[in-house]
Amino acid sequence: MSNQNMTDYTQIGQSVSTQEVILSKTYKLLALSFLPCAAGAVVGMFFNPFLTLLATNFWVGIIAFFAFFYGMCWAIEKNRYSNVGVALLMVFTFGMGMMLTPVLAIAMQGGSGGKLVATAALMTAAIFFAMAAMARRANINTLALGNFLAIGAIVLMIGVVANLFLQLSVLSLALAGLFVIFSSLLIMWQVRNVIEGGEDSHISAALTIFIAIYNLFTSLLRILMALSGND
Repeated sequence: MSNQNMTDYTQIGQSVSTQEVILSKTYKLLALSFLPCAAGAVVGMFFNPFLTLLATNFWVGIIAFFAFFYGMCWAIEKNRYSNVGVALLMVFTFGMGMMLTPVLAIAMQGGSGGKLVATAALMTAAIFFAMAAMARRANINTLALGNFLAIGAIVLMIGVVANLFLQLSVLSLALAGLFVIFSSLLIMWQVRNVIEGGEDSHISAALTIFIAIYNLFTSLLRILMALSGND
């Protein structure tokens, strides 16, 4: 597949391997994607049709969320070699930022809300850098880890859907803990997959890592809120 119509986010010389070029572009695009995510979170505090929909009809709101999430992921993957994919990724991250509003609003209700959010953000960053470093140094069976993550994704999705009906705080906390483990491993797998040449699109790689970081942050925040009694 030709990459001629993609924006080059790096100024890397010809002596660097193709995999390193893709990884560098992935990190730069990933950093860029958090700008609309942050903007979406701010806008969502003042105007959030998703929350309005959840308040008026919970199940319609849930269906709308899944439709947006999987629909945008599909569209981004269909355009994973073009600048259209970059634009769609920015739209996706903005929307996901808006959907952060509920958990951020709950976290900020307590006096230590700001500290909880900051702690979750710092822990997320630390885990990301640790997993990215491990992906370079550890001896990883990428295929086996990918299969494990595929099974884990199915198990987690079943748990998420089940808890939409059960609404159990214990199950929600358990899922948050599993998401922390799953998302951490997903970051390591995706970085390693790029390094080994299994992923040739920085757009697709950035999408996967963004989702992992997003789930990692929200899960850590929920755990911290539960431990502090602010959930």
